[in-house]
Amino acid sequence: MGEPRGIFCSAQGCVGDVIIEQRLVESKEPASHVPLACSAQYCAFPVDGNVLCLWNTTDPSYQPLTLRGHHEPITAVAFGNTVSPLLICSASQDYVIMWSLDECRQKVLQGLSPRGVVMGTLLGQVLCLRLSPDDRTVAVCAGNKILMLDIESRSILAELEGHRGHVTAAEFCPWQTHIIISVSEDRSFKVWDHHVGSLIYNSPVLTAFPLLSLLIDAKSRQLVTGCANGQLWIFSLVEGHHFRCVTRVSLKKKSESFSRRVESRLCCLPEESQHPCTHGLEKGDEVEASLPVLGLAPCDLSAIVSAPCVCGLSSETTSCLWIGSSAGLFIFNLANFELEAVLHYRDFRSLSIHVAGSCAVMSKANDDKAICLLTSLFGRKIVMLEIRVAALVRSQQGHDAGRHLSVLPRTCVGPTSPLCFTTAKESKTPPAPQRQSAGRSTVKDQPLVFHTKVRSSGYASAPHVTMFSPKANTRKRGDHSSRCRDGPRSKEYPLESSPPTKLYKQRVLAHGPAAAHCVQYSGDGQWLACGLANHLLLAFRADLSGTPTVFSGHDGAVSTVCWSHDSRWLLSASQDGTLRLWSLRRAELALCLGKDVFSKPVRSAQFYYVDTFVLLSSGPELQLLKYHIDTCKDEIQRYKQKNRCKRVFRLPTTGRTEITSLSAVNDFYSYLVLTAGRNRTLEVFDLNAGRSAAMTVEVHSRPVHQICQNKGSSFTTQQHEAYNLFATTASGDGIKLWDLRTLRCERLFEGHPNHGYPCGIAFSPCGRYVASGAEDRHAYMYDLGSSTFSHRLAGHTDTVTSVAFSPAAPQVDAVGVTADWQQDAGILVNHGGISAPSRMRSGCDHAVAC
Repeated sequence: MGEPRGIFCSAQGCVGDVIIEQRLVESKEPASHVPLACSAQYCAFPVDGNVLCLWNTTDPSYQPLTLRGHHEPITAVAFGNTVSPLLICSASQDYVIMWSLDECRQKVLQGLSPRGVVMGTLLGQVLCLRLSPDDRTVAVCAGNKILMLDIESRSILAELEGHRGHVTAAEFCPWQTHIIISVSEDRSFKVWDHHVGSLIYNSPVLTAFPLLSLLIDAKSRQLVTGCANGQLWIFSLVEGHHFRCVTRVSLKKKSESFSRRVESRLCCLPEESQHPCTHGLEKGDEVEASLPVLGLAPCDLSAIVSAPCVCGLSSETTSCLWIGSSAGLFIFNLANFELEAVLHYRDFRSLSIHVAGSCAVMSKANDDKAICLLTSLFGRKIVMLEIRVAALVRSQQGHDAGRHLSVLPRTCVGPTSPLCFTTAKESKTPPAPQRQSAGRSTVKDQPLVFHTKVRSSGYASAPHVTMFSPKANTRKRGDHSSRCRDGPRSKEYPLESSPPTKLYKQRVLAHGPAAAHCVQYSGDGQWLACGLANHLLLAFRADLSGTPTVFSGHDGAVSTVCWSHDSRWLLSASQDGTLRLWSLRRAELALCLGKDVFSKPVRSAQFYYVDTFVLLSSGPELQLLKYHIDTCKDEIQRYKQKNRCKRVFRLPTTGRTEITSLSAVNDFYSYLVLTAGRNRTLEVFDLNAGRSAAMTVEVHSRPVHQICQNKGSSFTTQQHEAYNLFATTASGDGIKLWDLRTLRCERLFEGHPNHGYPCGIAFSPCGRYVASGAEDRHAYMYDLGSSTFSHRLAGHTDTVTSVAFSPAAPQVDAVGVTADWQQDAGILVNHGGISAPSRMRSGCDHAVAC
């Protein structure tokens, strides 16, 4: 046996505190694919073929425990789940033996040979053993069937048959112990009720390669299985989800993407930190290697990877797992489906094994250490590694990538900030009259107000942070008729309301082939605007009653629509290259900016800084426009154009890549602007400082077509931390939920089909749900605490490309396309949102349902 030895060094000192080779043994027989098992106190493996050897993981000084009883090579090993007595089961062609380790240890101390209990004989080739949570039943996967053996009576309780290939792995469901799930070389998984011996669910063929490993995560209630070509399949075990597929992951692609992200983070570090010590580390030439999923095990990172403690995203509900492969170890996050850390065996020249044939990993909850047992694919060596998980993860994570960022400002506006800009007319002092009275002209150095008591503006008495806090529970005060008409909309938005499920109302938008490209509610919840492909912009009342207000003037499809904070103005951008500002009350154009102002087409535009500016993207530039709208009610002078706009600030993206989407908060004062580039980067700009504040690369596999922030509404109050959540979406790559403070992807939603069309997304006002359009003519609703959709809203007959929630009432509106006699283009359900279709078939009516 080898002594423990450190095998890795870096710039931060000896990384013997990251990974240590604790034990080494060389078997007389080839050890390429021998079975391995790990528990909290022991790790077990067969040596010399038919001898079961156990190492103590807590104290390496303990002598190995050897158990003899098999005559044929051992093919499967599994530990029990109870601590006392701790059981271990081993299987070969001749016997299935159950060992009590406490009794075996006592026998050895007495100088006797330990003996186990034979559970079965000549059961066939056993590739997997699994003990039930109470250690009363053992599942023996022999050939293409599963034998359920009672440990006490040593009798067969049930025989589960149905697989067409050898069963390679099986797991008991932790919260339903009568359920057992198995995977097989026939490339499918099956769900059984072993109490009655019946099949509950049979999956289709998942892949062209055999399924090798299986894990059931109790926190997320997900099933994870891995195959021989490095693919991971994740299924939901939540009741009512019918074992739906959540996502499929390529371990090779995730590893390559993770390596690029780590390299980009290292480039941001100081120069002296970019060159790790090479003693014990050798990069060498890159070798193409397959990544079969040899083993899966739970991994607790709650004390290392911090998630936002809002909306069910706390670290206690975030699950991670170990993935053991022939080339290395991977820590995989089951919330965002990304790698948290990677350990390649070939990177450590002092490691005895560089290519593994078998792998088993174990890490205890709230423990920094993990134990890994490896066998050599091309030799006879078996090693036990001790891994310091925290040091491994932190060495590969970003160093405070965005921890200084927050949507809520922490400082005052600087004197040189672009946000301090005022127009010349606003800053210019009016000239004094030519004729002044003698008395007035003699007054000098006097206060402007001569009263003894002056009413305070309120800035001195209120806390400074209040100025920048989100406006919660504010209401527009209109006339009496308006308040009566609003009815229940003046009430507080119910934060615990259920997501929408029922169709309520429909409304025709346009006749003819006119798709709806974008929809948005006004901040007071009274209006909703819809931009169409037929160059029109429509404004409906929120209840879809009456005739909509029609705004015409664009010569191309309306691609962007945005309401002002006071709900009096509409901003629209079109494919004709113009940006137009409309008056809702007068139903007319107030301002038009054409191609003479912008060198590149406007991709995104919105009101910003509580309607102080217009924020837009034009090519690779972020531009800030100061505008003035003359609200004079003199009908005679209306023909005189007094509205104007001026560019006050422009800022290019890093690398001057084209901006595909932007987002900023307008409901309260915020300095930060989020942008997505054509090169798949996400960049955060601080307009108070007038510069880029942070950037992350490879946000999606394709360019982001929408950024959506959790802005809440004036009818709800959320935790301050919740406003730092935002989502991004790209065609074919699902929806990613991010935390602005860390610029980490916290969760991934992939349940909706979206492969070609840019389907839009939206946050609910309560911050608990994300809605998305899809190409299967449905709108999908996701709970932020789950990676799979909670509801699937039907009613459309074409791709749904835009969604929006009502800020005032728990109802949802959806816009879709239909070719049937109903001429239905949308649905409305009971939670508050609207969705729009991508295209309209010829001769169909385009309708909205609310």
